This record gives sequence, C-alpha cells and structure tokens, in this order.
Amino acid sequence: RTRDALHQALFALMREKRYDAITVQDIIDRANLGRSTFYAHFVDKEDLASYSLEQILGALVHGPGASAPARPRLIATAALFEHVRDQFSLFQMQMRGRGLDLFFERGQAYWNQKIEQDMQTHLAPGQTPAVPLAVVANFVTGTWVTLLKWWLDNKMPYSPERMDEIFQELVWPGVQVALGRASAA
Repeated sequence: RTRDALHQALFALMREKRYDAITVQDIIDRANLGRSTFYAHFVDKEDLASYSLEQILGALVHGPGASAPARPRLIATAALFEHVRDQFSLFQMQMRGRGLDLFFERGQAYWNQKIEQDMQTHLAPGQTPAVPLAVVANFVTGTWVTLLKWWLDNKMPYSPERMDEIFQELVWPGVQVALGRASAA
C-alpha cells in the first residue's frame, strides 16, 4: 500500500508540475508519509518513477480488456497508444521537462526485457535466432518509441488501433526473419 500511495502521489504531482520540479519532499508530503518510509521502498524519485511506469505498463498488458490478439503481437501497442491518448494532458505537461524522456527510456527498457523473454519462449528447443534476441527487442521497442513520439508531435492523427496496425505491419516481418521463421524477400 505504501508503494501505491507514493505512486499515486507522484502521478498527482505530475499533473500539476513538471517531473523535474518534483522533489522527494513533495511526494512524501502528498502521500502523507515520512522520508524514511520513502527510502525504505525506493532509492530516489527515479526509482519510484520506474516502479510506477512498470505498474502502468503491466496493467495495460494484463488488465481488463487485455485479450489474446487475433494475430501475433510484439507489444500491446493499441493499449499503450490509448493510454497515452487518455493521459495526453499529463504527457503534454511532461514534454517540457525530463519526465517524458524518463518515460521513454524506462518504458523501452521494460519492453526490451519483456519482448526478449517472450521471443525466447517462441523459439523451438535448440533454435538459434538469426539475430540476437536482445538486438531484436531493442529494435522493436525503439521503433515503438519513435512512432509514439511521431504520433504525439503530429497531434495524434491516427487512432490508437491504426497506430497499432502500422507498428505491427512495420515490425513483424523483420522479427520473423530475425527469429529465422521467414526469409527476406
């Protein structure tokens, strides 16, 4: 409960001011907790932000409405684009500070790990991918981050569902080749 209270306090503060301007003292004041309690759970503000982002990303993937897609998906991008759209005012506020950079960096690191693990489970026993899985995962998440930035910079011209289709169409064929399931044309 303490971690969740700190998470909620951080995001409430991020709606009011830039991430860079938020201090640990602001967070503990908002959560009505002591400094020692904060440091018993987190190393610093960035550690809390990473935890918070992982909670959000995990909820988007495993939460209500998360179902098995009709065709293979690398990331639940539709849910991620929807979340960004629904929280756009928060993202706008953070665009002026380091908060959005942190979101992209930590989000990419989170997805790198998840995608690499997921791809490993899809390899046949003893199968070696044509491209190292860490490289493929970084390619996938880097593409998603680039598309998300483009989408935000261009005032979200397509629906989250269409952005998901675009992402999957761009990335899936290359991943198939990297895993050794298809040949390049």
